[in-house]
Amino acid sequence: MPLIPLEIPPGVVKNGTALQVAGRWFDSNLIRWRDNVMMPVGGWLKMNTSAITGICRGLISFRDNGNANKFICAGTNSKLYVWNDSGTIYDITPSGFTTGRTDAIYGLGYGTGNYGASTYGTARAGSGQVLDAATWSLDTWGEYLVGVAPHYGRIVEWQLNTGSVAANVSNAPYPSLGVLVTPERHLMALGAASNNRKVAWSDQEDNTVWAAGATNTAGAIELETTGTIRAGVRVRGEILIVTDVDAHVMTYLGPPLIYNRQKLGSACGLVGPNAIATAEGFAVWMGKDDFHVYDGTVRSLPCDVRDFVFGDINLVQGSKIYAGVNSEFDEIWFFYPTAASDENDRYVCWNYKENYWSIGSLSRTAWVDSGAFTDPTATDASGFLYSQESGWTNAGAALTTTRYVETGGVSVAQGDNIVRGRQVISDEAVTGQAQIKFKTRFTPNGSETEHGPYTLENYTDVRFSGRQFAMRIEGRVDDDWRVGTLRLDAKTGGRR
Repeated sequence: MPLIPLEIPPGVVKNGTALQVAGRWFDSNLIRWRDNVMMPVGGWLKMNTSAITGICRGLISFRDNGNANKFICAGTNSKLYVWNDSGTIYDITPSGFTTGRTDAIYGLGYGTGNYGASTYGTARAGSGQVLDAATWSLDTWGEYLVGVAPHYGRIVEWQLNTGSVAANVSNAPYPSLGVLVTPERHLMALGAASNNRKVAWSDQEDNTVWAAGATNTAGAIELETTGTIRAGVRVRGEILIVTDVDAHVMTYLGPPLIYNRQKLGSACGLVGPNAIATAEGFAVWMGKDDFHVYDGTVRSLPCDVRDFVFGDINLVQGSKIYAGVNSEFDEIWFFYPTAASDENDRYVCWNYKENYWSIGSLSRTAWVDSGAFTDPTATDASGFLYSQESGWTNAGAALTTTRYVETGGVSVAQGDNIVRGRQVISDEAVTGQAQIKFKTRFTPNGSETEHGPYTLENYTDVRFSGRQFAMRIEGRVDDDWRVGTLRLDAKTGGRR
C-alpha cells in the first residue's frame, strides 16, 4: 500500500480520551514545535551555589539607566534578594519585614469570614476562605526597584545600592496588595489601604505624594466589583486590573480626573496574583476553571488541554500559580500544583504565534523572561535560581528520555484491518538523537503491546502489528534534535 503520512499537527490535545483524539499528540514533556518541526525544550543551569532563604514567588530582571549593571530581584516569603550579573546575591530585605506563609491555608479562628456571618467572639471552625501563600508584586520605578508582599503590606523601594536594604516608600497606602508603575510614571497601589477594590496612585514622577491636590496628579478610585484585586499589568497603553471574579481597564485621561475605569467582563477572575502575563499587545491569565485573554476585549482562550489541567489542580494553592513569558519561542508558561501536590509540579504552555498547547512536569515557583539577561530565569522551591534554555541538561543531570511526546490512538481506514508497520521515513535529517516506539492494540480496550525503541534515522526499520497504534518519540541524548513529518511504510492485512 502507499506510504501512510503521519501528519500530526503541533501541540497536545487532551480534551477527550486517547482514542477520541486520534491523529493528534496526546501527551508530552519538555517538547515544543516551531514551523511544524518538533524539538526539545532547552535545559537549565544553576545560577547560585547556595540556596536563598524562603520560597521565591516574585521575580523581575532590570538594568540601571546606564545599562552597565543588570539585576534580578527575587522575593520570597521571608526575604528580598537581588542578584547581579557578577553572580553575587545581596539580601535587601526591608527592616521590619515579617515572614509570610509558605503554603496557602483555609482561614480559621477569630475574625475570619464575612461580617455578620456568625456571632462576635466565636472562633470559626472553618470559613471556606483561603489565606494565600506569601507572594511578591514587583516593578521598576525608572531604574529603581519597587514592590510589595501582600502579607507585609508596605510598598518598598530599592535604589540600586547593594549596601542598603529596600526602604518603605513614604506616604504610600498601607496595607496594599500590589504595585504597578504606569506608562505615565505614576506608582499605583492595588488594594490600597485595606480596601480590596481600591486603586491609588502617586503624583506623576513623585512616588512620595499620594494625597490628591490641586497641584499634583495623585488620586484614587474604587472598582465596581464584588471581588478582591489580584493583579494589574500594562497592556496596549492601558492598565488592566484583574480581580478574583472580573476584569477592568484603566485609561489615562490627564487632569483633573487623571484615570477612568471600565469593567471589561465578569466570570473571568484571576486564580493567583502571579498567574498573568503579557506579550505583544495582549494579556493572558489563568482562572479557576479556564484561561482568559485581553487584547481589547476579554474572552475565554480556547485550550486543547483545559480538561486535563483543571481536572487535576490544587486550587487551594492557587496563589502559587505563576505565569511567565518565553519570548524567544513565543510561549507563555503556567506553573501550577497538581491535586496531589502543595507545590508547583507541572506546567501548561501556550504558543501564541502558532496557537498550540503543550504540557509537562517542571517544578518552578517563579519565572521572568530574558529581558536584561540572555535567557529566562526561574526559581524552584529548593531556593535555586536557574538560567533556562541554557544547554540541554537539568543542571548537569541527564534529561534524555524524559523529553517525549506521544499520540492518541491511530487507526488506518475504519480501524478494522490489521496494520503491519515496516519502516518509518523522516523528511528531516535525523541522525539517531531521538528514538521512536509504537504501542499497539487489537481492540480499543484490549491489552497494549510496546514495540521498540527504534533509533530514529532517515529510514528506520520497525516491526509492529495491530488494528490501532500509538506512537511515542523520545530523546536519546541531551542535545538539540529535530523531527518533522513522518511517513509509515506498512501493509494492511485481514480483519483477524
